Amino acid sequence: RLLRVRVIAIKLRRETVVLQCLLRCQDQQLVSKAAIRIHRDHFRFPYGTADVLKCDGYKFQVLPLFFFSKPEKSELEFLEIKNQKALTSSFPHNFTCCFSAMYNFTNVLQLVQNLEMLQLLGVNRVVVYKTNCSADLTFLYVPGLLEVIPWSLSKYLNVSRRARPSQSPGDLHYFGQIPALNDCLYRSMYRSKYVALHDLDELILPQSLLPLLEKKYGADRCYLFQNSWIPTEFALPPPKPKALPPQDQWQNVSGVNILAHFYREPIVPRLRYRNFKVIVNPRAVFATSVHGVLKAKKSSVWVNRKIARIPRGQTSLKPQSLIYEGRLLSYSADLTPAVNAVLSDTRLLQTA
Repeated sequence: RLLRVRVIAIKLRRETVVLQCLLRCQDQQLVSKAAIRIHRDHFRFPYGTADVLKCDGYKFQVLPLFFFSKPEKSELEFLEIKNQKALTSSFPHNFTCCFSAMYNFTNVLQLVQNLEMLQLLGVNRVVVYKTNCSADLTFLYVPGLLEVIPWSLSKYLNVSRRARPSQSPGDLHYFGQIPALNDCLYRSMYRSKYVALHDLDELILPQSLLPLLEKKYGADRCYLFQNSWIPTEFALPPPKPKALPPQDQWQNVSGVNILAHFYREPIVPRLRYRNFKVIVNPRAVFATSVHGVLKAKKSSVWVNRKIARIPRGQTSLKPQSLIYEGRLLSYSADLTPAVNAVLSDTRLLQTA
């Protein structure tokens, strides 16, 4: 059978190099040339995400592999080939969220709220690519929910802290966000039915959404969700009196309280499709970027913002220009005790 091996790499785009692939299985091995394909989304940084590909028609099952440019090197470190057994159903997880990348992160309260909210919405696996964070975030979560992957590219490259070189010069876009997203996509390929690729300060609402979208558009689609910018600098009351949960107990926990912000920016027609994130069937996508996929089996579809959208962000608008958005309040009765339980277990909650 035809075997295609893919290694997700980071490559200097202007460099021309010939890579060779050494495949080993038991007492058999094969050396041949590997193809290099740089992803088109690199935001003009010198380094970009790349796929290193090797194809062969050998029938034996290959276990480890190693890509190298100098065959004479004596000590080789082999990598195990993942995703060898294809699955079409009965995945260990139904829904995975991939967060990249966590750096200089101190927003404890919002992270706890978002993780608990994701569980209420049916997410049972969260993957975080961590560069660094505050000591308060070293707490342990529900076993099997949170997988933290050390993301230490800053040790080897001058990673940018912004999206474009003009905003923050460096070798690689935004702490290596794009290779992290692709790594999470392939890491989750046969471990999760759905994968959401978005940021730590975003949520996609509501529950029971994916079966409806599959029925309407098909299972091999990439679903695009527009952002709704909910400013964190305004803590305005809802227009009608509602029983809000007591939140004074969270005032000494660092971070943003998502249950204190209910107003969003109005939609700007020319920008409505600029900021968005995606949920995908990971087995139907070959390469992804920050906003949307780069290569997939089928075209992407936009999800009506009345069905679901992503709340996040800050604004330059004045309060009177904002629009009330209270959908999150319907979850507060379940979310508040769940957050309190985590903060109490980790001794971050101040009690009388």
